[in-house]
Amino acid sequence: MAKTAAFEHYWQEYEKWFEEHHFVFLSEIEAIKKLLPPTGRKVEIGVGSGLFASALKIEEGCDPSLRMRQKAQERGIKAIDCVAENLPYENQSFDVALLVTTICFVDDPERSLKEINRILKPGALVIVGLVDAKSPLGKIYLEKKDRSFFYREARFFSCQEVVELLEETGFEVEQIWQTVFGKLSEVKEVQQPKAGSGEGGFVVISARKTA
Repeated sequence: MAKTAAFEHYWQEYEKWFEEHHFVFLSEIEAIKKLLPPTGRKVEIGVGSGLFASALKIEEGCDPSLRMRQKAQERGIKAIDCVAENLPYENQSFDVALLVTTICFVDDPERSLKEINRILKPGALVIVGLVDAKSPLGKIYLEKKDRSFFYREARFFSCQEVVELLEETGFEVEQIWQTVFGKLSEVKEVQQPKAGSGEGGFVVISARKTA
């Protein structure tokens, strides 16, 4: 069952979090831009309220939360209803699929990535952004998850766990970048991403479809 209840009821708190952590958001955008090709048809799976898609000029997305889709549509995103395990797109129709903190909310990560593989063209990219469970920030999130509206039902993955999932579902990992160093409250400017993982709380992985 799609984990939409918190996003339906607390969408204003979701938006407010990104307003209060503006430089965290911009730092995450910079890390994604390191991996996002400038051209091609792109889609964000788990588009939410469209904050990332809008900032990255991604015109299409899908999400199971009605209220979040409505907000994404207000931002000019063609947002449609879906769960990641059953995507309403044709085979081999996209050049890039983006997931930002989506993998931790899906019911079946392996099936979701197989579906994303299906809708991607041969040699196309999937880009996965996540809070790395093994990072200092990820460990704090894990400790506090039961007190969070949004992360209470989430499953936090390490960067390595997502790499293994990608490799098992027909992708070859090409690059990994990280950002959000230190406490969230201390991020007062845009941080430049670093290659690799382990230090930054937010990790972005790009992987190319091989099968």
